[in-house]
Amino acid sequence: MKLVFELGSRGRRMSILPECDVPEYVPGNERSTKPRLPEVSETELARHYSELEDNIFGLNNGMIPLGSCTMKYNPKINEREASLTGFTDIHPLQDPDTVKGCREVIKETEDALCEITGMDAMTLQPSAGAHGEFTGLLTIKKYHDSRGDNARTKIIVPDSAHGTNPASAAMAGFKIVNVSSTEEGIVDLDALREAAGPDTAGLMLTNPNTLGIFDRNIKEITDIIHEAGGLCYYDGANLNAIVGNARPGDMGFDVVHLNLHKTFSTPHACGGPGAGPVGCRAFLRDFLPKHMRSFSCNFLVVVRALTYIKMLGGDGLADVSRNAVLNANYLMSLISDKYETSPEGVRFMHEFVITMEKMEKEHNVSALDIAKMLDDYGIHPPTMYFPLIVHEALMVEPTETEPKEMLEYLSDSLHKIYEQSITDPEYAHSAPHTAYITRPDEVKAARKPVVKYAFE
Repeated sequence: MKLVFELGSRGRRMSILPECDVPEYVPGNERSTKPRLPEVSETELARHYSELEDNIFGLNNGMIPLGSCTMKYNPKINEREASLTGFTDIHPLQDPDTVKGCREVIKETEDALCEITGMDAMTLQPSAGAHGEFTGLLTIKKYHDSRGDNARTKIIVPDSAHGTNPASAAMAGFKIVNVSSTEEGIVDLDALREAAGPDTAGLMLTNPNTLGIFDRNIKEITDIIHEAGGLCYYDGANLNAIVGNARPGDMGFDVVHLNLHKTFSTPHACGGPGAGPVGCRAFLRDFLPKHMRSFSCNFLVVVRALTYIKMLGGDGLADVSRNAVLNANYLMSLISDKYETSPEGVRFMHEFVITMEKMEKEHNVSALDIAKMLDDYGIHPPTMYFPLIVHEALMVEPTETEPKEMLEYLSDSLHKIYEQSITDPEYAHSAPHTAYITRPDEVKAARKPVVKYAFE
């Protein structure tokens, strides 16, 4: 499709904005030249956005089983509450006494998240999950610095950890120590004991991990780190698997970050406002950030999350994780006759990882090919080639909001794709066949992206 800059012609206009009802203010530092904005009619603009909508796949179009991302349905009541004028018609610089209701929302959300995670204090300031990771790590760093324990320069990160963990730790100034997993996909305790020592600042861990496995040794893991003098950081990426049924604080974690878009049904990704709250135990309270962003938080995202929490209550949140685990294991049971999980013979939680290594070796059909073929069945591909410890990986998380019939449709689609891949590998290599974009040059797109429109 054409860019909006390629539509219309010079001088074409529309009238869709209301008259300005405030005096014009010219600060004196206006542009020397006018911006080159698209010149289109209202008809052209309306059709342009309709075409964009037609070519975007979202949860309103179909299932998005992205592993470790928890692409669940966003209840519309969340949007209704976030649209209330008492929340939308405020200004961050107005007198705090005039926004007591909004302050109460923030306090209630902090209290609820503390109860859910087993933490004692919570900040809503971080704007996303990775921002929350960075905040949590700086909290750990400040704690050690306050004690003069400056030798603690290393963060232990298991190879099954969430992908952003090493990057966040490096940004916070730590050195990364990688710890291997066992054949069962859990932390190798002997390797962890060997890695932990007087230079250990902390451990970053996702539980369940990115293989979808709850580490049965979790309390022993956190004890090993604490005995070495380090702190334990919980990456909340997979909290959707345990919310309402288990708490990171009870497992021995000292710091937690949450992804409101993953566990608490706020809109996910695409560069929009996010929220990655960070919680901690009481002894770390003073090390949480006071002013790390312009204002308190991405407030309307928090309103959506609190609506979700209050609508479900404690019992409802517990059902979320139970149903998420049930859906994942039901789907896995439906496809296990054709698709091999990694590792095999273990109990998974909310997600599982398929390895297409055998298919790739025997029929030259890769995980990428399988993912592309799913597009033709109206299903968004799962996470590809992650975690890195699994070759030709497809990471599948159906979430609790998908009905049984949808899981069975995905299973049927995967069975057909499996047979197609064996009988006609070339068909798989050219998939998808019905999508708007088929097989772009992904290397060129990554290395030579076109990020601006070149005017004639």
